[in-house]
Amino acid sequence: MSPLVDNGVYVDGRRVETPTNLDDTYRLMDDHDGLAWIGLYRPSPREISSVAREFDLHPLAVEDALTGHQRSKLERYGDTLFAVLRPARYRDELETVEFGELHLFVGPDFVVTIRHAESPDLAAVRRRMESSPELLAMGPEAVLYAILDEVVDEYEPVVAGLENDIDEIEDQLFGDSDDDALSRRIYELSREVINFQRAVQPLAAMLEWLRRGSEKYRVDVELQRSLRDVLDHAIRINERVGSFRAILDNALTVHSALVARRQTDTSLKQNDEIKKISSWAAIIFAPTLIGTVYGMNFDFMPETHWEWGYPLALAAMVMFGVGLYTVFKFKRWL
Repeated sequence: MSPLVDNGVYVDGRRVETPTNLDDTYRLMDDHDGLAWIGLYRPSPREISSVAREFDLHPLAVEDALTGHQRSKLERYGDTLFAVLRPARYRDELETVEFGELHLFVGPDFVVTIRHAESPDLAAVRRRMESSPELLAMGPEAVLYAILDEVVDEYEPVVAGLENDIDEIEDQLFGDSDDDALSRRIYELSREVINFQRAVQPLAAMLEWLRRGSEKYRVDVELQRSLRDVLDHAIRINERVGSFRAILDNALTVHSALVARRQTDTSLKQNDEIKKISSWAAIIFAPTLIGTVYGMNFDFMPETHWEWGYPLALAAMVMFGVGLYTVFKFKRWL
C-alpha cells in the first residue's frame, strides 16, 4: 500500500489538483500558489525526509515524527506548527481501547498528516472540508481545527464503551464472579482509562493556545468560535474520564475489602468444622481405646473375670467420652 493516501492542492478552498506523488505536489502547489494537503499513512523515513526538505521542517519535529511514541502536544517552530494527537477507538469485540498516533505539520501553505493507525478517519475530514470551501479557504489552521474536531468526536464511542465496562464491573463486585479475574479486569480497565486520560488531558491547553493565537498569527473569529466548541467538548470528556478513574479506584478498594471478608468468613467456617471434628474425635477416642484394650485376649486382667467387669468398663468409656465432649464444648463457648 502506498504511503500517499490522499493528496490535493487547493485554491480558495477548492481542489484544483490531485497529484500522485510528492514531487508533483511540490511543483503544482507552486504553480497554483495554493495550499497542499498531503496525507501519509505509515510513511518510510524517505517520504518524511522528502517532506522535511521541501517545507524546511525543524529537525526536532522531524525526529519526533520518525521516532513516534510521542505524547499529545502542540509546538511552534517558526511559521510551522507541529502537533501530535493520540486518537483512540473502542473495540467492541475485545472490549479494549486501541490507541493510535497522528503527527501534523501545519505551515503557511501546507498541511502534512502522518497517520500510524486506522483512527482517525481523515478521509471524512477531507470530505467535510471540501464540502465547505469557505471553511477550507481559511487556511491550514482550519484543516488543523477539523482534524482536532474529528479526533475529539471519535473519543465519544470510547467514553461510552468504558462506561459500559465500568457498569459491568460494578455489577460483578457483589456477584459470584471469580476474584482473580475481576481484579485483573479492574486493573486492565484502570490502565486503559489512564492511557486515555493522557491522550485527552493535553488537548484543552492545546486548543486554548491555538484559539488565542498571537500578535503575529491571528486566528479568524469564526475559527476561534469553532475551536472553542471543540475545547468545551474536550473538557467534558476529560472530566468524565477523571470520574472513571475515581470510580475504578473505589471499585478496587471495595473489591479488596470484599475478598478479605470472604476469606475471613471461610476461615471461621473452617475453624468451626475443625472444632466439630475434634469433638467427635474425642468422643470416639475413648470407646476405641477401651474397646481395643478389653477386646484383646489378655489372661492377666482381673477385671475381665469380674461379674460386672465389662459393664463397668462400658460405663467408664461413656463417662470419659462425655467428659471430653463437655470440655471441648466449654472451650468453644469461651
